[in-house]
Amino acid sequence: MSTETTVFTATGRRKTATARVRITQGSGKLIANGREFGRHFSHEDFAKQAYAPLLTVEMRDKIDVTANVVGGGVAGQAVAVAHGIARALQKLDPELRAALKKAGHLTRDPREKERKKPGQPGARKRFQFSKR
Repeated sequence: MSTETTVFTATGRRKTATARVRITQGSGKLIANGREFGRHFSHEDFAKQAYAPLLTVEMRDKIDVTANVVGGGVAGQAVAVAHGIARALQKLDPELRAALKKAGHLTRDPREKERKKPGQPGARKRFQFSKR
């Protein structure tokens, strides 16, 4: 006999990283790509950044998080997971929206890498100018 648990899913994004996040009522297990947050995110600051929305609403030990993250680097993945957790928490309890929004967890960071332009070595850098 299985006990039914409610699962809330959401997608978080940052730069080229995308995180599909599932949250359920539980004991505070945090898993990203099959590993604990501390092992997946190379530095503890990235792990803390990833579960920051749970600390904001004081649900760190009440919610289990499972995230599948693809693309980007470690920092982008951490922010993508945080964005996904915040959106899933909002689905769990709409009254949490005000606290999450005030802390800035629901805002998707729109900054993307600027494309390289032709005739230049980078997006904005120019080759050295020579008058003669």
